[in-house]
Amino acid sequence: MKRKHIALALCAAGLDQAAAMHAAHAQDVLETGASKPMPAEWIDMDTGHKVRRLSGPTGPISNWYFHNNPFIAGQGAGDGHGDRMVFSNEVDGVSQIFTLDLATGKTEQVTADPARKRVLPMIARATREVLYQAGDTLYATGVDTHKTRKLYTFPAGQRGGFATINADGTVLAGSYAAPEQGEIARKYPKKSDFFDRIYDAHLLNSIFTIDIASGKMKVVHEENTWLGHIQFSPTDPDILMFCHEGPWHKVDRIWRYDLKDKTTTLMHKRSMPMEIAGHEGFAPDGKSIWFDLQKPRGQTFYFAGADVRTGRELASYGLTANEWSIHYAISPDRKLFAGDGGDPTQVAKAPDGMWIYAFRLDAAGTRFVSEKLVNMKAHGYRALEPNVHFTPDGKWVVFGGNFEGRNETYAVEVARTPVTGAAPVVQAPSPAVKSS
Repeated sequence: MKRKHIALALCAAGLDQAAAMHAAHAQDVLETGASKPMPAEWIDMDTGHKVRRLSGPTGPISNWYFHNNPFIAGQGAGDGHGDRMVFSNEVDGVSQIFTLDLATGKTEQVTADPARKRVLPMIARATREVLYQAGDTLYATGVDTHKTRKLYTFPAGQRGGFATINADGTVLAGSYAAPEQGEIARKYPKKSDFFDRIYDAHLLNSIFTIDIASGKMKVVHEENTWLGHIQFSPTDPDILMFCHEGPWHKVDRIWRYDLKDKTTTLMHKRSMPMEIAGHEGFAPDGKSIWFDLQKPRGQTFYFAGADVRTGRELASYGLTANEWSIHYAISPDRKLFAGDGGDPTQVAKAPDGMWIYAFRLDAAGTRFVSEKLVNMKAHGYRALEPNVHFTPDGKWVVFGGNFEGRNETYAVEVARTPVTGAAPVVQAPSPAVKSS
């Protein structure tokens, strides 16, 4: 193992306080993934950034998909908690929901229902509840009260998949497809086999909503097209996003739906052969939608945003092939971006792209300048996509990794830990295009 030792001062707020437990003794400066296991906390020797493993009481925790926000904010000094991260662990063979206090590292079990359940990667922020489905019934449990209530039970013979809950916690949304779509997936379980087949079948797909107060289920949008990536706006309870699934170079993928006026608006229209746009998500303020844009595929890379109301392009920030990332994240103050990189087999064919990145805009506000946070060369991207998230204070980036030999979740500090003789790994500004 490659290592050296440095002394660290006591840490400050947020995840720093949990890290302070380790500051009283020497801190390991290590090559990430060089040993299995790694210590609970170390400094990445290639970047100078502190990395912490986020663990549950009974084992590793799973990181959520990039556009699903796993955090719930603290309520102030009287709350007894800081910002928390939601995750699941098995207890007596059954998945249960927990929270991890980002200030102290303390975990707390939220659910205790012995029924087998599917933990849903969504949080009802207005009511401070986590959601899970057991059988045909959806439940919500308060992270503060631990009280559970039933939200909805599907009628006999009717099923669907819940995907998202709106900003005020009053409406759920999900989708279902014609039965033939499921049959294709079962017959051809590999993505490379079912993907084009489902797209070419053009089967009926439906997006539904459920009013939680009344229990009324309503189909709000239908197409003979494969639909997916359904997301509610984090701020506007009436705004829903969905995508046209299928080969990205064949679809105008990203769409916004308004529950009030029932209109759909395309967020980005392809303008050249082999242009692709995807892996879309809302900005934290809900006013724009951001996505991976390639013009054309595999050659020129951007992280682009569009106005959620009009679909007008707001910005296209250029990236090199090495900086291109499978997924991106935007900090709560919208001043910083993160990316999870990619291996040489991904679309960018990047020879040196296996990093967790921070991206900042240059002084003109037109270009990305990248900083490497974690060396991911020991990580298997095809087995696990890292899926970056900013913590609510914007000081840490949470990501998944398998460089210890199993899937784990980690946090890397955006600020560098001072290490004598080390310099931040900062790239030259990327070429960029910005329009307004």
